[in-house]
Amino acid sequence: MTALSGASGPVAAGERGETTIADRVVAKIAAQAAKEAVDAPPKEAATPRATVTVHRGTARVRVTLELGYPGDIGHQCGAVRRRVTERVKALAGMEVPEVAVQVEHLHPSGASLAAQGRIR
Repeated sequence: MTALSGASGPVAAGERGETTIADRVVAKIAAQAAKEAVDAPPKEAATPRATVTVHRGTARVRVTLELGYPGDIGHQCGAVRRRVTERVKALAGMEVPEVAVQVEHLHPSGASLAAQGRIR
């Protein structure tokens, strides 16, 4: 069947409209994906924040987060970019050509504090 029946008769596929996903929903998906990518214990880092601009099925994302240090910051940022891109595409069906990662704060990880003798 190529058309749905409406109140005034069948509606052609091209005239049915499309599903629109709000920017704030995509931002929540991106923030959760960033949290999954960093995989920090809840007490060590603040929840990542994301802002999103959606235009014609593509989303440009900016994620602000905290990272544990010492660590490979470049690797962690790359993991965030990959995870955000994957999750937004899978859950919202949007292409993500750009994920900007802003590291707001570095904090000593629990392992590094123990190695320095600061945790007993």
